[in-house]
Amino acid sequence: MEIRPVSQGHCGNVPTQRRQTVLHGAVQLGAVDIQTDAAQHRRVDLCLQVDGLAGEGFQLLVQGSRLLFGQGNGRGGRCLQNAVCLIVADAVSPRAAAKLPQYIKLQRGTKKAVGYFYHSTAECDFNMGREKRNYWHRYSSFRADAGDVDLFLIAGPSIGEVIERYTDLTGKSVLLPKSAFGYLGSSMYYPELPENCDDAILEFIDTTKEEGIPVDGFQLSSGYCAVETEQGIKRCSFTWNYKRFKDPADWFAKMKQEGIVVSPNVKPGMLLVHPLLEEMKEKKMFVLDSTTDEPGIGTWWGGTGIFVDFTKEENRKNWKEYLKQGLIQYGCESVWNDNCEYDSMVDKDARVYFEGKGSTIGTMKPVMSNLMCQLSNEAVTEYNPSVRPFSVCRSGHAGIQRYAQVWAGDNLTCWDTLKYNIATILGMGLSGVANHGCDVGGFYGVSPEPELFVRWVQNGIFMPRFSIHSTNTDNTVTEPWMYTDKKQYIRDAIKFRYRMIPYLYSLESRAHETGLPIMEPMFMAFQNDPKTYNEGVDFMWGDSLLVANVVEKGAKTRSIYLPQTGDENVRFYDFYTREEYAPGQTIEVPVDISSIPLYIKSGAIIPMAENQIYNLMHETVTGLHILMAPDVDSEFTVYDDDGKTNEYQNGAYLKTNIKVTAGVRTCVDFTYEGNYENTVDTMYLDVVHREKAPFYVQIDGVEVPHFLHRRKFEEAQTGWYYSQSLKSVQVKYPNPKKDHQVMISFEVFDMIGM
Repeated sequence: MEIRPVSQGHCGNVPTQRRQTVLHGAVQLGAVDIQTDAAQHRRVDLCLQVDGLAGEGFQLLVQGSRLLFGQGNGRGGRCLQNAVCLIVADAVSPRAAAKLPQYIKLQRGTKKAVGYFYHSTAECDFNMGREKRNYWHRYSSFRADAGDVDLFLIAGPSIGEVIERYTDLTGKSVLLPKSAFGYLGSSMYYPELPENCDDAILEFIDTTKEEGIPVDGFQLSSGYCAVETEQGIKRCSFTWNYKRFKDPADWFAKMKQEGIVVSPNVKPGMLLVHPLLEEMKEKKMFVLDSTTDEPGIGTWWGGTGIFVDFTKEENRKNWKEYLKQGLIQYGCESVWNDNCEYDSMVDKDARVYFEGKGSTIGTMKPVMSNLMCQLSNEAVTEYNPSVRPFSVCRSGHAGIQRYAQVWAGDNLTCWDTLKYNIATILGMGLSGVANHGCDVGGFYGVSPEPELFVRWVQNGIFMPRFSIHSTNTDNTVTEPWMYTDKKQYIRDAIKFRYRMIPYLYSLESRAHETGLPIMEPMFMAFQNDPKTYNEGVDFMWGDSLLVANVVEKGAKTRSIYLPQTGDENVRFYDFYTREEYAPGQTIEVPVDISSIPLYIKSGAIIPMAENQIYNLMHETVTGLHILMAPDVDSEFTVYDDDGKTNEYQNGAYLKTNIKVTAGVRTCVDFTYEGNYENTVDTMYLDVVHREKAPFYVQIDGVEVPHFLHRRKFEEAQTGWYYSQSLKSVQVKYPNPKKDHQVMISFEVFDMIGM
């Protein structure tokens, strides 16, 4: 066993046969290579973690998707890589998701965390404390079908440190364009219309805008490439159905003019009737049968198919050319890589090239998704180097976060899915995949009932990926205005997300730099409070905002636990009323259909758009509203760039570091980094301080006018006002666009004594 530094991201793509080693805090065990009798597959069965679970036990966060506890909690699990996605309590499961052989163990007694990362692409499973033998307490084990047992132990002691070190190994999240964080419209309905799908989608965008709903993208399902073949209409990637899309280049141009990024669906399997099949065969682009040199076959959309082998360099070059010719030359800047799990190849010994070393599809399946997303990004930037690519994928291996925004596959439309999808997203964040989301409203089933749809959108606006996507079984289409008497709540929720874009995009930048999640599990944010260990619905949005969405049908109240923090100065405030709550208690709050319960944590710095944004491609934040709760010292970096190009890599970004020093004289220091033009013209500080109003406020030592009348304050360019209803100090001033300090004095001023 040895500890040595490694470069960032060496494990996130095609794996090597032998490891390198590990970055600070990660320990690698020696590899074990075991051959079983006459079987073609190597199989490893090791009880590497023997944990006595009697007594306190421990918590396991398995494969970024499930919360498991030790003995006495009645919950354990067998977790399969390359199998269906896992959900808390084995409830409603999306069909496919990322295959991440990684988990975090949190010891209840010490409250310290350690990460386990098995660097393997082979089919494997985890047995998490479900077995015991006469000589041992319950134990956990890992089984792989092939390859070495290559285990990285990643030190904490905090969960955040484990995630940062895990992403030091596998790579940080890609910095996506801003449009990726807007509302992404989608439905299988539109691309499946017999003709004029292009016009129908443009009309959908127009309707969205007419309804006053912000929108930035459209995820284009595969109906656009459903073309006539000798076996009827079939989906064939890199083709276009010109009855449905008359002029793809013109359509992409119109969508871009509307501020919409289009993400066409691309699949790695080719039907045997695909018009490009023979050409691709001549280029030897496919996974080969296990016994012959013919392509290996599997069940595919509409019949039998064969599958591209991305582990060969020449195939990767050819694939990028097909992307450019079939999509990118028409104006496509985003690609939706779908159905790339290779699950339908039942012959797991089908052969892949693996950079000339040779391997099997059973061993290499997970890496195909990563390569598809890497190639779609490369194809976009090779065609137009200024464009920041945006890849979407529903599967992947460790490191998928370096290339794509991920979603959890085809979820069922029901209340249970709404609830358990939250745990899925939180778990993916624990596995380094910060840019994740689930289909809002449910993908499959009858249309969501009105209350369920409202609640789903109210929850979905906090997901890094926010897309309403469906293929309803009752011939309906899930859209924001589908229930006239409820669309106001849908509109309000989506508009709120857009006002929060400065905060969300800053958290995205943090994920890009550190690997930390955007949606944080409560047990990560409050690791020293064991009462958070069972929580899979409430979460922290960044470090500042506790989100406690309503996910129960017909709920009239919501029970919310406000965790202990270990700091007597920390408390929580209702986001809307600023009512104060002490930590370490469970509160019961009334809710109605409009409720989105949110709580501000002491030390919060939450940047919001003062002006309402409706499209992130065409509009910018011109007024910055910063909500703060300066009970304790804190710091936050607001990140901005053009959100479209790669110029941020050349310094065209703006980091506004906000440092708050709490006290009788509360100081807010703003320092700037980067050469991107600051689009913010006005600053508005919203400072929670329930104890009393300020004595005075200064900006760079110059006293700011004080207003006692709200209207006069609103009419002024510069000044401060104390809101008695919110118990908040509100300071406004033109943005100096340079380093500056705002000082708020809460000193005692004794008028009588004077």
